[in-house]
Amino acid sequence: MMKKILLLLLAAFLVIQAFRPAKNNSADKSKDIALSYPVPDSVAVIFDKACNDCHSNNTRYPIYAEIQPVAWWLNDHIQDGKKHFNLNEFGGYRIAKQYHKLEECIEQVKEGEMPLESYTVLHQEARLSDAERQTLINWSEAVRDSMKRKYPADSLIMKKKK
Repeated sequence: MMKKILLLLLAAFLVIQAFRPAKNNSADKSKDIALSYPVPDSVAVIFDKACNDCHSNNTRYPIYAEIQPVAWWLNDHIQDGKKHFNLNEFGGYRIAKQYHKLEECIEQVKEGEMPLESYTVLHQEARLSDAERQTLINWSEAVRDSMKRKYPADSLIMKKKK
């Protein structure tokens, strides 16, 4: 009986390998944050090592992402990250949303919530030093300050949905 259960589980595991989510890879950078705001190399390096895999349209997939159900879990994680903050779609956000997303970025980096611990466990290179956290915070604050100077105050306020 146990042998039949194991064979059934193995067969199910093999069958689910055929069902794969689409990869998160796009060459479209027409709305990239760097086209709207200057991104110094020090910030671009942080984006590349700790943010882009979940918060852009270009994910570098580790080898284990080829195995189901891990790929489904990763895809869900990536889609959720992009929904909250997408560096490649940032220029397409309304100004108020851009301003708000930078505020959220500052808060989450300050509180150590980003990058996620579940990500940095396997990707230790994505862990941010205190100096890198401060670099990202300072850059985000500078961009927000430039937005305050450029846009009317009421355009930076998120309108409440009714």
